[in-house]
Amino acid sequence: MTIKFGTDGWRAVISEDFTFDNVRKVAQAIADHTLSAAQPQANGTQPSLVVGYDTRFLSDRYAHAVAEVLAANGIHVWLTRGDAPTPLVSYAIVDKQAAGGVMITASHNPPRYNGIKLKASYGGGTTASETKAVEQRVADNDTAGVVPKRLPLAQAVEQDMVTLFDPLLAYR
Repeated sequence: MTIKFGTDGWRAVISEDFTFDNVRKVAQAIADHTLSAAQPQANGTQPSLVVGYDTRFLSDRYAHAVAEVLAANGIHVWLTRGDAPTPLVSYAIVDKQAAGGVMITASHNPPRYNGIKLKASYGGGTTASETKAVEQRVADNDTAGVVPKRLPLAQAVEQDMVTLFDPLLAYR
């Protein structure tokens, strides 16, 4: 199955193409791209990403799967404690000074769909070239037989690789 991104991310039908395995493949590509594009932090730490999700079926569990992969790759994750609208996640990216973010949502698509929106450090959508680079990494990783890394969420929280937070607090 080929994972193809649109203008603002990847959308697919839940349990047909939008599966946990495919979500993890995309998350690994996001991690690879983030780590290759990131500027070294002054304190030597890896970049961070904000991960949020909407109220669609299994969105919370897909977001947890993304967080597990990102954390396993050494990226600190700011994971929303509950569902949040996309603009609030965009605000959190800027507030947390993150390298970008991932929003689990299919936006205006029918309920049987879910998706992954890629967000840049300024909170808006990534550029077409960045989106294409992540899409290409998915294909390259698939060809090379790369298995996404995973750090169980509870362990990632315990190791301070994932921080659960309420994005509404900073917005108020």
